[in-house]
Amino acid sequence: MSSNADLLKSLKIDRNAAPPPAPRTGLWIGLAVAGAVLLAAGGWFAFGRGKDLEVRTADVVAIGNGNGNASASVLDATGYVVARRMATVSAKVTGRVRDVRIEEGQRVEEGQVLATLDPVDADAQRALAASQVNAAQSQIGSVQAQLKEAEANAARLGALVGQKLISRAQYEQSVAARDALRAQLATAQRNAQVARDGLRIADNGVDNTVVRAPFAGVVIAKSAQPGEIVSPLSAGGGFTRTGIGTIVDMQSLEVEVEVGEAFIGRVKPGMPTETILNAYQDWKIPGKVIAIIPTADRGKATVKVRVGLDAKGDPRIVPDMGARVGFLEDAKPAQAAKPGVLAPAAAIVQRDGKDVAFVVVDGKAMQRTLALGRTLGEDREVLQGLAGGDAVVLDPPEQLVDGVRVQPAREDADADANND
Repeated sequence: MSSNADLLKSLKIDRNAAPPPAPRTGLWIGLAVAGAVLLAAGGWFAFGRGKDLEVRTADVVAIGNGNGNASASVLDATGYVVARRMATVSAKVTGRVRDVRIEEGQRVEEGQVLATLDPVDADAQRALAASQVNAAQSQIGSVQAQLKEAEANAARLGALVGQKLISRAQYEQSVAARDALRAQLATAQRNAQVARDGLRIADNGVDNTVVRAPFAGVVIAKSAQPGEIVSPLSAGGGFTRTGIGTIVDMQSLEVEVEVGEAFIGRVKPGMPTETILNAYQDWKIPGKVIAIIPTADRGKATVKVRVGLDAKGDPRIVPDMGARVGFLEDAKPAQAAKPGVLAPAAAIVQRDGKDVAFVVVDGKAMQRTLALGRTLGEDREVLQGLAGGDAVVLDPPEQLVDGVRVQPAREDADADANND
C-alpha cells in the first residue's frame, strides 16, 4: 500500500516549484550572426580596403616667371632653336684632301686651319710664275745696258754734229736708237709687273689649298676625309664632296617660332619672352622678340617670329632643339594674381557640374575644384586649384572619390624607378 501511495505522490504536480531553465538556442544563433558580420568586415578590410586603386599620374607644370614680379603670358608658341650664323666650309678650288684637322664638337677660332688639299698643281703654277718674273727682270737688265750705251752714243754724236764733224743724219739715227731702247725698257718693266701679278695670283692658288674657319664657332658636322675629292661645285656627282665641315656660331643661337595669323597682333618687337626647351623643362630662359618676319605662310596661316635668348653661349642650347615660347605682357607687381599652371586635359573631369582634378597626396586622391583658363594643345591652363609640381590623376575613373587610397600604375612606378 505504501508503495502505491509513493507512486501516486510522485505523479503530483508541485505548483510552487521553480520553472525549468529556458533553452539557449537563440543565444547561439545571435553569436553566429555576429561572427559572420565580423568575418565579412575583416575580409572587406583585407581584400577590399587594403587594395589601393591603381591610377596613372602626371605632374603639373608651373608657368610664368620666378622673380619678384609676376607677368602673365599673353600667347604661347612652339618652335626650334636655330643659328643665325652657320656655314658649310669648303675649299675655293677642286682638289684632293690631304689632311682634315677637325672633329664634331670641336671649337675653332677664326682663321684656324680646318683642312689642306694636295698642293702639287698649285705649287707648280707658282713655280712657273716665279720663273716668269725672273725672266722679265733679266730682260729689264739687258735693255737697261743697251740703253745706257745708246744714251752715251747719242750724247757724243750730239757734240760732234755741233762741230760739223759728222752729218746730222748720223746724229738723228743715234737718237732714234736711244728712244727705241727707252720704249723697250718701259715694255720690259710692264712685263715684269705683269709677271709679279701672276706670281701673286699663284700664291693665292697655293693659299686656296688651305681651308680656314671663316669665324669662331663649334664644328657640328665633318663632311670629308683624307683622299676624297672636294669641290666648291657639285661636279662629279656623288663621288665629289662639296664641303669639309659645318661650323655654327653658338653666340648667334635664337628661337624661331610660328605664330598664327589670328594672334600675331599680340606680338610686338622687343616684347619680353620666356623660353622652355623640351630637353630642360625646369629651365626658363628669359629673352625678347628680335623681329617679326614680314611675310606669312599661306598654307599654314602662320607668321615667323625671331626670339632672342639671354643665355647665349650656354652649352645646353644646341641648334634644332624644340622649344616653347611664352610671350609675356609687361611686368606686374608681386601682389598681382599668381601665375597659373599647365595640367593635362585628361586629368580634368566634371563632378557635380564643376571642373575638378584629383591630386595624389600621401597615397590618397584629393579632389580639387579648378578655375580653368586657355587650352594649349593637350594641356589646360589652371588658374586656381593646382600648384606647380602637383601629381594629378589621368583619366579619373567614376569610382574615384575624394580620399580614396591610390597607387601609381605599374608603368608610372617603373618610370619613377628608372629616374631614381
